[in-house]
Amino acid sequence: MTAPTKPPYGPDADSVSERAPGEPLHSPVIDWFDEHARDLPWRRPEAGAWGVMVSEFMLQQTPVNRVLPVYEQWLARWPRPADLAAEAPGEAVRAWGRLGYPRRALRLHGAAVAITERHGGDVPADHAQLLALPGIGEYTAAAVASFAYGQRHAVLDTNVRRVFARAVTGAQYPPNATTAAERRLARALLPEDAATAARWAAASMELGALVCTAKNESCHRCPIAAQCAWRLAGKPAHDGPPRRGQTYAGTDRQVRGRLLAVLREAHAPVPQAALDRVWHEPVQRARALDGLVADGLVEPLPGGLYRLPMT
Repeated sequence: MTAPTKPPYGPDADSVSERAPGEPLHSPVIDWFDEHARDLPWRRPEAGAWGVMVSEFMLQQTPVNRVLPVYEQWLARWPRPADLAAEAPGEAVRAWGRLGYPRRALRLHGAAVAITERHGGDVPADHAQLLALPGIGEYTAAAVASFAYGQRHAVLDTNVRRVFARAVTGAQYPPNATTAAERRLARALLPEDAATAARWAAASMELGALVCTAKNESCHRCPIAAQCAWRLAGKPAHDGPPRRGQTYAGTDRQVRGRLLAVLREAHAPVPQAALDRVWHEPVQRARALDGLVADGLVEPLPGGLYRLPMT
């Protein structure tokens, strides 16, 4: 195979769904996954759909090694959606610990309440019903339907998008935000058989996580290196918009994290003075606290007291 002069699935392609399917990629990637997949608790049969959903919320922008201990504690405490729904949302925020982006905890709690009220406590298998749950977007709905119920859906996370960008379109990185062309490509590459499609979704994701990484990709370990358009083109450098880096030190995110840490460790309302001690700059501290209140992560009480949300 030689590098195409015009990517057959790229943004300039017409009628992507009518192009050649991805069969040459399916078997080597799935075979690689069968041999090299990590043994993760949410991949085990006993995890069930709720375990898969919890993992998908936690794994957004958070590495596996940080998720594992929190995931296991979460499922031990709340093995079913109804168990979480029965608790105050602040308890979800408390249990979220230092995973970051704690609004995910509130959204997961909201989804648990809706699952309990609308679906008798069972995570729905229907994609549209999943998508209708609070806090569930297209990616999470597709991931739960695919990984928990073996359905045929395009599951596009950062790792999958990078694999497809390199192997098929010949680009080092995908666009900063998911595009319609990427979605068309993902659908075009889906195996026709639902069970194989679900396996392909998990396998391509794992390939991006372990081999086709953002930096220091291991092409010598890649099962589709011989077909990779980016490698065959000589690995041209990224020529799109600059990749967005993430900073933390000194940001409002860091201040929010410190404020929330005080409230997570306290089991009674906390006075303003206790929060003031965690950050020296009053304007930034006040802005971060106001943001936490606006996001529903902190509940202000009379007398200058604060606590995690109870309702």
